[in-house]
Amino acid sequence: MIFSAFERMVAMRYLRARRQEGFISVIAGFSLLGIALGVATLIIVMSVMNGFRAELLGRVLGLNGHLNVYSVRGGPLPDYDPLVQRLQGVSGVVGVTPTVEGQALVSVRGVASGAVVRGVRPEDFRVRPTLSRNIVRGTVEAFGEDNIAIGIRMAQRLGLAVGDQLTLIAPQGNVTAFGTVPRMRSFTIGAVFDVGMFEYDNSFIFLPLPEAQAFFRTGEAVTSLEVFVSDPTRIREARDAIQSAVAGVGRVVDWQQSNASFFTALQVERNVMFLILSLIITVAAFNIISSLIMLVKDKGRDIAILRTMGATRGMIMRIFFLSGASVGVAGTLVGVALGVSFALNIETIRQGIQALTGTNLFNAEIYFLSQLPAKIDWSEVVQVTLMALGLSFAATVYPSWRAARLDPVEALRYE
Repeated sequence: MIFSAFERMVAMRYLRARRQEGFISVIAGFSLLGIALGVATLIIVMSVMNGFRAELLGRVLGLNGHLNVYSVRGGPLPDYDPLVQRLQGVSGVVGVTPTVEGQALVSVRGVASGAVVRGVRPEDFRVRPTLSRNIVRGTVEAFGEDNIAIGIRMAQRLGLAVGDQLTLIAPQGNVTAFGTVPRMRSFTIGAVFDVGMFEYDNSFIFLPLPEAQAFFRTGEAVTSLEVFVSDPTRIREARDAIQSAVAGVGRVVDWQQSNASFFTALQVERNVMFLILSLIITVAAFNIISSLIMLVKDKGRDIAILRTMGATRGMIMRIFFLSGASVGVAGTLVGVALGVSFALNIETIRQGIQALTGTNLFNAEIYFLSQLPAKIDWSEVVQVTLMALGLSFAATVYPSWRAARLDPVEALRYE
């Protein structure tokens, strides 16, 4: 073994405090606690950031196409059926959804608010898992004809239930001899969905495609074609193939282009948080240095006696290296256990803290999601663990070297 039984025994003995050495052990204890908290915090924050990205990506891609095809001339896409058939023949494409989308004003009992209105075919609505599996009121089969689907937060905000009616006011009115008159139409709520993303649950309304075409006056045309591919992570390859299929007719915008600023901001924030929280572990490693230096000064006479009894400089260095490294290893293991446990139960913990304090710790209006997500990336856990161990080991090198270089004659003379 690298460390002999004698070296392990002496190192562990130095970690146990006697009355006159209590202060050194207190510093070592705080070093262990600092490393544990730093590692745990880093794992928790990285898991939450990963969860945020995965949840947002899943919901955004679940409600929106992986790619959207728009008219090259702007405006609606007329005679889109041949284009749909052409896209369905592209390798990797699993679905194409004609869509009409626009903004409208929702009016309910004198209360008005803006909304995004999206028209899709009823059969496309029913096969989209993000919507069909998250119907909380009504049924997915009720979507069709004059029956529409709205988000749960819009229903709560406007006091609506299944079977109620809401009025949509189109942005373009009817021009008459007396001026422009708003175009209004009432629809019956057939289903209420809860996808867990505030933006969609609060402001999206789904209409059957024919009703949306009539409401926005697009005729038989659509505003875009939503294209779903088998592997959205390899979107560049699919984009080139789809662009070739619609060349001269449509222009293609993929999900990375549509949400580039959003996901770039998430990645930048994640990297900055990793850097900042790594400093906690670095500070704890400096505590190990200070506690070991104090231990070396306090044990000067012991080192001199060990040297005169035949202990080599290498043995002395390994003894103090083992003392400091033990603190780092123990703190890292405690931090990993604490961080993983917290990340696995973070939503339960949040609910408990909210119940105790009576405050909302995770506002869906600010954070987009209704629940606090956490996704543990085990490769990141290993990376954090290795970083903490590396810093802990590096922190012990200089004090151990100083202990090994101590002159036994000088130590005994001044003792």
